[in-house]
Amino acid sequence: MIKQHVIACKLLIVNTFILLIRFYQRFISPLFGPKCRFTPTCSQYAIIALRRFGLLKGGWLTVKRVLKCHPLHEGGEDFVPPRIKNNREKH
Repeated sequence: MIKQHVIACKLLIVNTFILLIRFYQRFISPLFGPKCRFTPTCSQYAIIALRRFGLLKGGWLTVKRVLKCHPLHEGGEDFVPPRIKNNREKH
């Protein structure tokens, strides 16, 4: 019973972050135009990472990715790594 509540809380937190990213994609990003040097974009990467790994690891991967997004980095394809144990994405 408690485990279900913990899982529900984790999903709520992850989904809240995803909602904030979607807000950024819809309303803020268009004001600045396409600037991301990577495929997928940093915001798309963040959503995939959060769904795949949860808040801690997905958040860490996102921070590392955003820190690479600068003029001195060539950019290109940089995909979220696959899950090792279980390839299912979290929803």
